[in-house]
Amino acid sequence: MRVRDELLQAMYWMRAEGLAMSPTVRELSTFLVVPADTLAAYVDRFVADGYLAPADGGYGLTAVGEEAGKRGFADEFADVTKPGHGECDEDCWCNSSPDAAADCIEGRAHAHH
Repeated sequence: MRVRDELLQAMYWMRAEGLAMSPTVRELSTFLVVPADTLAAYVDRFVADGYLAPADGGYGLTAVGEEAGKRGFADEFADVTKPGHGECDEDCWCNSSPDAAADCIEGRAHAHH
């Protein structure tokens, strides 16, 4: 299951970044640092399980594979993508005006000293 999660996350990320829409087993093995022969057996299984489909000489995510890759990627990087301590998110009251933003920044500066 760990190999599947890693592979689907990598393929989701590669596609989202425009690096590869249908990576080959060799490209995936280089990216994941897994021998191509070893990875090929897993890829065949993930095709049979409905996560991947052959596409353009490589493999593409199916709708099920895309959802699993997206979810896994979001879970894996949740700590990296959330606001840090003292940072505002999109719903913060300070986004209502430049004056509110200045007050928020000033308040955070005083709160951390």
